[in-house]
Amino acid sequence: MKIAFPRWWLGWLLLIGLGLARGAEMPRASRIMAVGDSITEGGKTFACYRPLLAAKLRTAGLAVEFVGTRGEGELRHEGYGGKNVEFLARTVPAHFAEQPADIVLLHAGHNHFVEEKPVPGMVAATEQLIGAFRAVNPRVIVLLAQVIPAGKLPKYSYLPEFNAELARLAARLHTPAQPVVVVDQATGFDWQSDTIADLVHPNVSGAEKMAGRWLAALQPLLGRPVAVARPGS
Repeated sequence: MKIAFPRWWLGWLLLIGLGLARGAEMPRASRIMAVGDSITEGGKTFACYRPLLAAKLRTAGLAVEFVGTRGEGELRHEGYGGKNVEFLARTVPAHFAEQPADIVLLHAGHNHFVEEKPVPGMVAATEQLIGAFRAVNPRVIVLLAQVIPAGKLPKYSYLPEFNAELARLAARLHTPAQPVVVVDQATGFDWQSDTIADLVHPNVSGAEKMAGRWLAALQPLLGRPVAVARPGS
């Protein structure tokens, strides 16, 4: 038996088909992993850039997914309070393999003492981290922060030297296919007005500045989501 469908019904089916086709072409959300110490993890007594950055990205209409093994809800991360970059180099690669990202926000440089003369080891650990990210996702983009300054001195007086070495590291590792982009979180961040009483962790003003710097670095990238290499793919 031949069934005759009304023209309006056929038009409705056509619209649905076009909508599904367009939906299939829509780029997926870019996966972002925030890596660092307590400044990335956040805490009850100080502000954190991650929620502020997420809000800015939503306002800008940019689709992202924060990934990691720590935290809850939409703001997963790889931030570890009290830990240094050497700890991150030993710990985060396995988690990145579980939850690979398109873009890494790496802000790590605190939790050493100047007496340790820590900069060479910290730079080596940072390079080790970037190599581990690339081993999982050869197209990963690493946004490498020159870290915020601290007023807790002389403990953190090594940070300017470290930030200078990070710029050299990025210049050496960066390629168009495997970008390592320096994000200057240090310039314009005033530990006298942008940190809490410990002179290290950001207050709301400091976290806002950090979120703004990350956003400025991310915006040129998020218009063209990068295909991520998944384990077993």
